[in-house]
Amino acid sequence: MRSRRSRVSRRSLSTVRSCPARLTRPEVGRSRPAAHCRRVDLPEPEGPMTAVKDPVSKLTETPARAVTPLAKRRVTSLISTTGTEGMHRRYEDPFPRGTGHVTGVVSDLMLLGRDADRAVLRTAVEQARAGRSAALVVRGEPGIGKSALLDHVTTGPGLTVLRCAGVESEAEIPFASLHLLLYPVLGRAETLPELQRTALLGALGVEPAAGRDPLLIGAAALTLLADLAENEPVLCLIDDAHWLDESSARTLRFVARRLHADAVAMIFAARPEFDPAGLPEHRLDGLGAPASAALLDRWAPDLDHAARERIIQDSGGNPLALRELPHLAAEQAHLPAPLPLSRRLEHAFGTRIARLAPTARSVLAIAAADETAGLGNLLRAAAARGISRDALRAALAEAEEAELLRVSAGRVVFTHPLLRAAAYQQAGIERLSVHRALAEAVAADPDQQAWHLAAAATGPDETTAHALELAAERAQGRSGYAAAAAALERAADLSGDPEQRARRLIGAAVAANQAGQQHRTQHLLDQVGETPSDPLRAARYHELQARVAFESGDAARAHDLLVAASTALTDVDPVGAQAVLIDAARNAWQLSDPPRVADAAARLAKLGPAPDSLAAAVSAVTGAATLLTAGPADALPVMRPLVAAGLRSQGAYALRLNAAFVAGIVGDFTAGGSIARQVVDDCRAAGAVGWLPLAHVTLATAELYLGQFRNAVASATEGLQLADDTGQPNRAGYLEGVLAWIAAVQGDEDNCLRFSGQCQDGFATHRIANGLAWAVWARAMLDLAHGRTAEALARLDAALNGPVRHQAHAVYFAPDQVECAVRLGEPERGRAASDRFGAWADASGQDWARAVWHRCQGMVTVDTDLADHHFAAALRAHADGSRPWEIARTHLSYGERLRRDRRKNQARSHLRTAREIFERLPAQPWADRAAAELRAAGEQTTSAPAVDLLAALSPQELQIVKLAHTGLTNREIAAQLFLSPKTVSYHLYRAFPKLNVANRGQLARLDLGV
Repeated sequence: MRSRRSRVSRRSLSTVRSCPARLTRPEVGRSRPAAHCRRVDLPEPEGPMTAVKDPVSKLTETPARAVTPLAKRRVTSLISTTGTEGMHRRYEDPFPRGTGHVTGVVSDLMLLGRDADRAVLRTAVEQARAGRSAALVVRGEPGIGKSALLDHVTTGPGLTVLRCAGVESEAEIPFASLHLLLYPVLGRAETLPELQRTALLGALGVEPAAGRDPLLIGAAALTLLADLAENEPVLCLIDDAHWLDESSARTLRFVARRLHADAVAMIFAARPEFDPAGLPEHRLDGLGAPASAALLDRWAPDLDHAARERIIQDSGGNPLALRELPHLAAEQAHLPAPLPLSRRLEHAFGTRIARLAPTARSVLAIAAADETAGLGNLLRAAAARGISRDALRAALAEAEEAELLRVSAGRVVFTHPLLRAAAYQQAGIERLSVHRALAEAVAADPDQQAWHLAAAATGPDETTAHALELAAERAQGRSGYAAAAAALERAADLSGDPEQRARRLIGAAVAANQAGQQHRTQHLLDQVGETPSDPLRAARYHELQARVAFESGDAARAHDLLVAASTALTDVDPVGAQAVLIDAARNAWQLSDPPRVADAAARLAKLGPAPDSLAAAVSAVTGAATLLTAGPADALPVMRPLVAAGLRSQGAYALRLNAAFVAGIVGDFTAGGSIARQVVDDCRAAGAVGWLPLAHVTLATAELYLGQFRNAVASATEGLQLADDTGQPNRAGYLEGVLAWIAAVQGDEDNCLRFSGQCQDGFATHRIANGLAWAVWARAMLDLAHGRTAEALARLDAALNGPVRHQAHAVYFAPDQVECAVRLGEPERGRAASDRFGAWADASGQDWARAVWHRCQGMVTVDTDLADHHFAAALRAHADGSRPWEIARTHLSYGERLRRDRRKNQARSHLRTAREIFERLPAQPWADRAAAELRAAGEQTTSAPAVDLLAALSPQELQIVKLAHTGLTNREIAAQLFLSPKTVSYHLYRAFPKLNVANRGQLARLDLGV
C-alpha cells in the first residue's frame, strides 16, 4: 500500500522541512503534527491536482465519464488496514478538520470524561455490525467534542467507513456533501436501477444532469449504501451537518429514516440549529468540573489560580474553550462575561492570527475564502496577489507552527471552523481582493468563479449576475433547487435593472418553492415589491404567492391570488388562465366556499371554449358550482366526462388525479381507484416521488370506499411517509383522515382519536374542510362502533351546520345518520338523511348507491312488506359484490329488521353473511354486533372465524407481499417503495411465516384476495 508520503510527493515541487516518520504514517486523520516537524508540498502549477488511483481501485474506481469541475475536485479516497482481523475501509472527507477534529494525543484529551457518550456511539456501530440499521444525531455547541467522538468511533476492523463534513461556504452547492460521502464508492452505482443510477450520478455531476425528483436521488443513495453493506457493515459519519447543503441534508435524512434491516449506521454531528427531522438524538453537554480541571492542567499548567477558575467557569466544560481561552488569560478580565462562548473563541483565535506576519495573515485570508481548500488554488490566488512561492511556503509553515492550520494531501485545513471564520473576519476589506484573486484561480469551475466574483462585487454587476444565473440553471438541472435559489437571489442583488432584478427574484422564489422552502419563497417574493408589469411574470408571482399562502394556512387568500394570476394571463395566455382557474376552483372546493367555486366557474365561462385537454376539467368546475347551489341532478352528469377522460389518459399526473378526485364526488370509486393506481405505478416507474403523496390520497380514499380496508391502510401509511419525506403536510391531513375512519370502524379508539385529532389540528391551521369532515365522521363511526349511538348522531347532525356540509362526506355519512336514528328508535329522524342520499344516488347512476338508498328506506319504513321490497332491491343492486362494507351493513340491517319482526330463521342467514364479511374486512365491532344478533336470533353455536392470513401483516408488509405476489424481485420492490432490498427481504422473511408459506413460489399460488 502506498504511504501518504508517496502519494503527495509525486506531485510536489519543493519541500519545507521534512519528518519521514510523520509522512510515512498511513492514516489520514485529523492529526496535528508537532510544530517542529512539518512538510509543505505545493502542487504543479499547470492545473488542479490529479487523482492518484487507490490501491484497490477495482472496488472504488468510477468509470470514465464527463465529470463536472465540482466532481473533479472531490476525488479522494483512502484505504487503510487496522489490526490483523480484517480490512477496515475508511473513505475520508477530503476536507478533514481539526481540533477537536484531531487524532492522537489531542483527540484523546478531547474525549476525557466522555465514556458515556462514547458508549452511545459504539452502540450504534455495534448495531450495524449485528446487521441492523442505526441512525443518530449528536448535537452540541462548537468545540464540545463532536468530531473527536466521530474520530473515536471509526476504530476497529471489518467496517467500511464513509465520512464527510459540511462546509459552510459550500452550503449553496447542490449535493456537495453527498458527493463527498459517496464519491469513493460511486463505482458501485453501475448496479443501481437505471432511474436511480442516472438520478444519483446526474445530481453529483458525474454524468449529465438528469433533472430527477430529489427523493429519487435519496432512494439511489439508500440502495447504494445497502448494496455496500452486503459485503461488510457500513458506517457513515457526517460531521458539521449544520453546514450541509440543503439537497444533501434532505437526502441523507431520507436515507437515515429509510434504513431498517441493513448493516448501516449513520451518525450526524451538528450544532443545535440542525434539524434532525425525527431522527434519534444524543445531546453532548459540557464536561463536569473535574474533567475540565484535568484538561486545563494538561493544556495550561502554569495558569494562576484566578485565571484558571475564571476559564473553567466561562468555558462551561467546552473542551475547545478550555484549550483556547488560556491564550487570552491576560485579557479575560476585559472580556464581558455575557459574550457568547463562540464569540469568545473567535476572539481568542483572532488574537493568535494577529500575531502572524502580514503575509501569513494574507495567506490565511485566501485559505479561509476558498472552500476547496486546495493548494493549487492557494498557489494561483497568492500569485495573483503578488505573494511568491517562497513567501507562501514560509507563511504556511508559520501558520502550522502556530497550530492554526495544517497541510495534508494537497489541502489546507483549518484546525477548527471558528478559526476559519476568525481568519475571514480579520481580513476586513482585504476580502474583496482575495475573492477577485480566487475568481482567477478557479476559472475552470464556472460556478465557484461566479460566487467569488459575487463576493468581490461592491455594486451592480451584470456580468457576474449573468454568471450566477447560469450557475443556477446548472444547479436546477441537478435538482439542486435550494442552491439555484441562492444563486438567483445573489444575482438579483447585483442587478442594476429593476426588471432584471424582479425576474431573478421570481426565479429564485420558484426554485425555493421547488426546494420546499416556503419561508424563503415568501422572503424572496417580498423583495420583488410591486407586482411585475409583465403579465406572464405577474402570473408567476401570484401563483407563487398562492402556494405559500396555501401551505401557511391561508387557503382563502391562495384562491384569490390564483384568480389574480388568471386575470394577468387572460389576454396573453387564455389557456393558461383556464388552467389556473381550475386550480382555484379546486382550492375553493376544499375550503367549502360555494361563492368562490361559482366565481371560478363564471370566469371560466367568460374565457370561452377550452381546448380538448382542459374541456372536461372546465366542465367539472361548472358541475361543482352547480352541485353546491342547485344539487346533484344537473351537476353530476357534467362532472362524469372528466372521470372518463382520466381513465383514457396516460398524460399529466395533475389531470388524472383531478379526475380521480372528481370520481369520488360522483361516486365512481372503481374508476377513481383505477386512475389513482395507474398514477401511482407511473410515478414509481418515472421516479416522480413528489406526486406520490397526492396519488396515495386518491388511491387510499377509493380503497376505503370500496371496502378494501387493508389496502387503504397500506396506501395511506405509505403516503404519509412520503408526505413527510417530501414536505407536504396538507396531503398528510387527508391520509390521516382515511386512517382515522378505518381505525374507527375497527374499534381502534386510540388510533382513531390520534389521527382525527391531527385532522382537526390541520383544519385549525389551514381551514381545509376535507380534513375536518374525516375527523367528524371518524369519531361518529367510533361512537357507533362502541354503542354510543346518540353521540354519533349528534356529531353528524352538527357537522351539517358547518363547512362539512359542502363536502362529499356529507352525502356518504347520510346512511350512518339513518342507522343512528333507527337504532335510537326514531326512524322519522332519519328520513331527511335518506332523502338527501337518495337524490344523490339517482344522479350518480351507481348501483352501489341505489343499494344503500334502498337499505336506508328499508330501515326507516314502518310497513314490513315495503321494507322487504327495499332490502331485496338493495341486495340485487349489491350483486356485483364490489362494496363488501356496504353489502355487510345491508345484510346486518336486514337481519336486525327480520329479527325484530320475529322472523328469526330468515334473519340468521343474513346475520351470518354480515358477520363473515365484517370479519374479513376486518371490522370487528360490527362482526361482534352481528354475532350478538345471531345469538338473539337463536343461533346456538357460532363457528370460529375463518383464518385471516393477512390480518397479521403490517401495512408495509402487506405492500411488499402484494408486489412480491406479482413476481417482482426484492430489488424491483425496493425501487418502487423507496426502500433498500435488504429491508424488503427482512419484511418478506417476517411475512412468510404469517402467511404459512416458505418461498415465493408458494406465495404466488396464494389467494391474497386483494
